Formats: sequence, C-alpha cells, structure tokens
Amino acid sequence: MAAHKWQFTARFRRHAFGWRSDTPITRIKEALAEIKQVGRKDPVLAAEGAITLLEKLSPALEQVDSSSGALGSAVNKAIETLVSIIAKADVEPHIRQCWLGRLWRALQADDMPYIETLGDYWGELCVRPELASTWADELMPEVERVWSPQSAGHGYFNGTGACFASLYTAGRYEDILSLLEKARFRWWHDRRWGVKALAAMGQKAEAIRYAETSRGDNDPGWQIAQACEEILLSSGLAEEAYRRYAREANQSTTHLATFRAIARKYPHKPQEAILRDLVASTPGAEGKWFAAAKGAGMFEVATELAARSPTDPRTLIRAARDFAEKQPNFALASGLAALHWISLGHGYEIAGREVLDAYAAVLHAAAAAGVSTDPVKTQIREMSAHATNPLMKTILAHHLSG
Repeated sequence: MAAHKWQFTARFRRHAFGWRSDTPITRIKEALAEIKQVGRKDPVLAAEGAITLLEKLSPALEQVDSSSGALGSAVNKAIETLVSIIAKADVEPHIRQCWLGRLWRALQADDMPYIETLGDYWGELCVRPELASTWADELMPEVERVWSPQSAGHGYFNGTGACFASLYTAGRYEDILSLLEKARFRWWHDRRWGVKALAAMGQKAEAIRYAETSRGDNDPGWQIAQACEEILLSSGLAEEAYRRYAREANQSTTHLATFRAIARKYPHKPQEAILRDLVASTPGAEGKWFAAAKGAGMFEVATELAARSPTDPRTLIRAARDFAEKQPNFALASGLAALHWISLGHGYEIAGREVLDAYAAVLHAAAAAGVSTDPVKTQIREMSAHATNPLMKTILAHHLSG
C-alpha cells in the first residue's frame, strides 16, 4: 500500500487552490473517482486513499471562497462517500485504530473548518461497538470538561459529535442522555443524538417529545421535523407523520420540489389531496403551486390555481407554449392568465417580448382547441383597457386594433 502512487495527492497540496471554488470541486470529484476505481479491486487500499484525501482536504482548501455553499456541499458529499469506503474495508482492529488516529489528527487540525462533519460518522468509522466504546471513554471527559459551569470557554469541543456517534454505535444510549443533561446549551446538533438514543431504546413517543423540546429560535425546525417524521413512519403511523410533519420536513427550494418530495414519501396519499393540503397551507399564494399541479398532470387544478392568486407570468407563458398541442384548453387558460397578471403589473421586469410570446401562445392554443380567436381577442382587449401596466396596452395595440 505504501508503494501506491495516488494521482490526487499532488493536486491537494496545502493552499493548492486560489479563491475560486470551481477547480477544487472538480478535483474532489476526480479524487473520488480514482479512489472508487481502486476500490473495485482493493478495498483496503481504497480506504487508505480515502484517509489520505481527508487528511489533505482542509489544508488544500483553506484559501478558497466557500460563501456560495457549493464547495461545502461537495466536501460533505465527499465525506459521506469516503466514510463508506473506509468503513467497508475489512482490516484488523489495530489497523482501524491507526486509521482513526490519523483521521482524529486531521479533524483537530481542521481550522477553517471543512471536515467538521466527519465526527458525526465516528461510530461508522469504528465499525465495532467495542472500538466505538473505547473512543467514547476517551472523549467523554473532554466533553464534560468543556460543558462544566467552571469552564472558561464557550462549551465547544470539535470532538463532541464523535463522542456521541461513538456512544451510539456502542449502544450506550443511557450515557448519551446522561451526557446531554450536562450540556450548557440546548443545541439540536447535540440533542438529535438523544432523540436517536430514545428511538433505539424503543421509547419513540418520548423521542418525539424530546425533539420537540429542542425547538428554539436558532434551531433548524425542518431537521427536527425530519427526525420526528422518520420516527412516526418507522412506527407505521404514516397519517400522523403526514399531518404533523410532512410539509416542514420536506420543505425544498421550490414549491414543485416540495410537492414531489412529499408525494414520494407518502405514496398512499392521492397526489391531488397532497397538493390541495399544501395550497391550503399558503393562503393568498395559491398560484405559487401552479407548477406543481402542472408537473403532476393536474391541469384543471393548475388552471384553478393560476386564476386564484398571482402566478409568475413566465411560468404561465411556458406552460401555454409547451402544452398548446397536447393540452390546448389548459394552454389557452395559462396564456390568458399570463396576460391577466401582466396587465395587473405582476412579474419581475416583464419585457415586451414576453407579452408578445404570451399573445402568440394564446392564439396558437386557441387554434389547437378549435376556439374562435375573436372572443379571445375581445377578452384580451378588456384586460388591456383596464391594465395597470401600460406595457401590455402599448405592445398589443397593433395586434388588437382590428
């Protein structure tokens, strides 16, 4: 193993990268690919490579601007992959202990930090409960010391996660709960281990109560909801999980992604029922769920939502254009809704080109649906006449003059 020459090591020297994050992200992906390829023939050698990469990550990335979050996300995904490779390698306990020593030194030297989440996987890295228990015995006194009222610091120790992860793998659930009682602050990052311990002990109702008491101004409510939802689902209480936690636990970056996440997790629920529950949770913003309804093929519901509250005109225009042939009535309604909301001043920096696109999409959909364009144009003239946005009237004046 010592004779193997890893290609990635030369690229991960200390301060190897400038401030831009695109190159290091590419290099991380390349390193992972190299380690995985080796792992197909030699899992132990791949584990050695994974440890080497984890040792080099933080020093190499110290000068990179990570404010966008892209680099942090790439590193976290890499850690998850590397931990799996290291954990799967079948080696003697003394070799694994040596590996853990190297990883521990890398974690302690993680000044920025970049690999701080490695501690959360410490139990998986230990593999055996006996080894995990040994690490827990080593780490617990330091956690207790920094949490002591006599401690002059802020109660922070970057081995706290590793301590809890080790206790959990060792099956020492009561020790987790006892240690958490000594915490100086109620932080979900620590208390989530108490939830996991109670659930593992079969005390699932108490685990949910413990999670709920962890809520605070600075705690990630969606993570707490995810933990509670998982417990209820594992207990066969899908309806209660849906009612209490589905929306908060599956909140995503878009309304469409949120709907799809819930629909995947609760396949027994009719999709329209899920969508209507989500719509009801955001009164006054029904139109924001238009894309979710369209994506699920609920065209009548989508049309209804677009009419109830402001909907992004660009989203409506795309729908009118894309479905003119496949769903002409829906496309016609979408195009008219786009013009309606544009006439009332909705939409960010709507340009004349987009008004013309909406008008063209309406006429195309009307022809496909077999609808006369005369009443459609009359309807658009009415919108223009009462428009608060003069752009629409100006752009379409020539087209509607007849």
